[in-house]
Amino acid sequence: MVIQLENVSLIRDGKWILQDINWQIEKGDHWVLFGLNGSGKTAILNLLNAYNFPTKGKIKVLDLEFGKTYLAEKLRKQIGFVSSSLQEKFHPDDNAFEVVLSGEYASIGLYETPTDEIREKAIDLLEELGCIEYANRNYHTLSQGEKQRVLIARALMANPSLLILDEPTNGLDFIAREQLLESVEGITKNPDAPTIIYVTHHVEEILPAFNKTLLLKKGQVFAAGETKNMINSDKLTKYFNLPVKVQWENNRPLLSKLAAIETLSLNS
Repeated sequence: MVIQLENVSLIRDGKWILQDINWQIEKGDHWVLFGLNGSGKTAILNLLNAYNFPTKGKIKVLDLEFGKTYLAEKLRKQIGFVSSSLQEKFHPDDNAFEVVLSGEYASIGLYETPTDEIREKAIDLLEELGCIEYANRNYHTLSQGEKQRVLIARALMANPSLLILDEPTNGLDFIAREQLLESVEGITKNPDAPTIIYVTHHVEEILPAFNKTLLLKKGQVFAAGETKNMINSDKLTKYFNLPVKVQWENNRPLLSKLAAIETLSLNS
């Protein structure tokens, strides 16, 4: 079991941010964490990374149980975390290659001298993710899509058991988004791929490899299970409280709002 959350709740400023979250992730499954803005997605990620601890409930991540030992440093070295919030934390003079190398040490910035083996590994990841051509460019001069590819390469440097991609396509145009998703799909095909949690509020980003989905709504689990059972017209109409239609094409879902005339037809 990669993740076990049992009746997890979190209170902040007198308000329940999360309530009674139950979620189990087994090795070999790749999950989508789907939720609208304000649904509690970030709160769950902060718990999984041990940045926060639950008000009540039990959390176990990668066989480390919260509260039993000081686990933050050990845990984070086993988790590859990609979030746009990381982008502004790197030193202004760091190039893309240095950012990727820093992933070996789970540090923001490169403070150790990498071995030749570590450098070769970083080069391989840059090539695998299509970043090698701008490896020597200043990280802050890269496009949003290029930055995200570099962050994914950085996250993979430490051979994580769990890879969390927090809305990685935010700010990307269609072409850049699809190129990034193609890279993510390539990672899932690796026999040694980490378990992936892909966080999004865009249905069309759900790749075939993401076989499980958790629908989070107002800090609670609305539903969780096989993606095809979660991402369909009936389930999402109830989730959004709005009549919607889901079509699957090339094993990818497309979401649209039903027009009034279609809604009347369905209800008649």
